[in-house]
Amino acid sequence: MTDQAERYDRIATGYARWWAPVLAPAVDELLDGVGSEIDAGARLVDIGTGTGQLALGAIRRWPTATVVGVDASAGMREVADAEADRTLGTSDRARFSSRVASADELPFDDGTFDVALSSFVFQLVPRRARALREARRVLRPNGLLAFVTWLEDDRVFVPDLTFDDVLDDVGIGAREGDGRSGDIPSVEIAAGELRHAGFAGVTARGSVLEHRFTVDGYVAFLREFDEETLFDELDPDLRERLTGELKRRLARLTPEQLTMRFPIVFARGRRSR
Repeated sequence: MTDQAERYDRIATGYARWWAPVLAPAVDELLDGVGSEIDAGARLVDIGTGTGQLALGAIRRWPTATVVGVDASAGMREVADAEADRTLGTSDRARFSSRVASADELPFDDGTFDVALSSFVFQLVPRRARALREARRVLRPNGLLAFVTWLEDDRVFVPDLTFDDVLDDVGIGAREGDGRSGDIPSVEIAAGELRHAGFAGVTARGSVLEHRFTVDGYVAFLREFDEETLFDELDPDLRERLTGELKRRLARLTPEQLTMRFPIVFARGRRSR
């Protein structure tokens, strides 16, 4: 298991509670954009299904479609299955299944699916070119791949800077970058990568994902998802001191400063043969 898969195993529940709602508008827009092209009985694969947000949305929208959710994290898959059990009726539940597998090694025969969808996953895949070729391989001729993911950007989110300042002030030290950015450099490159992978009729467009955090919501996002390891490893007294100081400083920010805005790209293409 990769380090990335292990991390997502740990934070699967926090992801569902705190991060999936941030991504929801873009996921809905992706589904809206392909709705007219989902035929009766269509077979869909959700690449990097996570907690099942996109896959279960597809099940609800298209009553004759079947959806397979694939994720490298067994923990994410468990949350997706539990969410399907909780929210879907018996007949709808039968149309959703899940597999543990990486995006660049899909465990399906050539031409298995009519549509491949993915939300905020291809930026995480170390071998994105191979993952795109795998998506093409498992599609039937003229099958559609459509995805949304992050674009590279140098904008900063003020609460993130506030958190780093508090870490410094309590003696922990500001976070360092991980040295890796898989975010797609531009809309044009997103389209070019699809063409290079063998897709035809490629289109791509940029947009912005916006989400307004509350103070408590941002702190919970850090503690239960984005920086869960950092918080878990702290002495309880220091953890509470850090949390209290962070909340005090965040409370000084305006609603505008608490609003996250980052660029995203929607891209799509078809397997030509």
